Amino acid sequence: MTTTPSHPAAELPGRPPIVDLATWQAARDELLVREKAHTREGDAIAAARRRLPMVEFDGKVEVVGPDGPVPFLDLFQGRDELVVYKHMWYDGAPPQGQCEGCTTTAWSMKDAVYLNARGVSFAIVTTGPWDEVASFVEFMGYTQPWYSVRDVEGPAGGDMGYVACFLREGDRVFLTYSTTGRGNERINGSLGLLDMTPYGRREGWEDNHEGWPEAVEAGAPVGGHGAPICWYWRSDADGNATWGPTSRPVPQWTRPGATPVETLGRRGPHH
Repeated sequence: MTTTPSHPAAELPGRPPIVDLATWQAARDELLVREKAHTREGDAIAAARRRLPMVEFDGKVEVVGPDGPVPFLDLFQGRDELVVYKHMWYDGAPPQGQCEGCTTTAWSMKDAVYLNARGVSFAIVTTGPWDEVASFVEFMGYTQPWYSVRDVEGPAGGDMGYVACFLREGDRVFLTYSTTGRGNERINGSLGLLDMTPYGRREGWEDNHEGWPEAVEAGAPVGGHGAPICWYWRSDADGNATWGPTSRPVPQWTRPGATPVETLGRRGPHH
């Protein structure tokens, strides 16, 4: 049997009301109707996405990878479909000075084996010079194939910060879809899970219950209440949110042998 404290002191200031399970279930069921409508609309949009016209371009255009220049066709790895994440790049910036959103997006896609099993390859391209890109990839510990598309025009190159999808028919290559901004969130499944949590993403743009989330606090510990959202994805070895010579993306501190980096330059972060 579920009991609910009735004394006002039991309520949590600045939080949703505390109710019994039946009342919660009724509210949950009401929201579920909206969620299912959202899912069905998403299915309809996906169907329209698959019917978009295609743009053919030269698949033999060269990009640069660990083995030197290769045709864009190589990114398909023999498969018919390809998803590419176009990673923004700041020339000469240290690893922790590269684009925050792109860095975490690329980190989230550690393994593409399920895509591969469905006949889809995955690759990351960026406009950085290959020597800088290779160093960054090694530092970050990325496992997906990376390529430099410096001075390569779209659709293979062009503007960064996008997810793009391609189709191959023999040696013919077509751009089928592209999205940017929050459209890139599909790669990072953690964001979808955060959207289900009580505090959500704790980002300033969210429509939250009054007084929720707490105001950001400089120097707050990683994941702590009020942690500065734009910063706590990178920390020092003690978990303190920071940007500097000893900072790195938070997941890197879980890697074997991870140690603070002493000299990464002094350039400030880019937004």
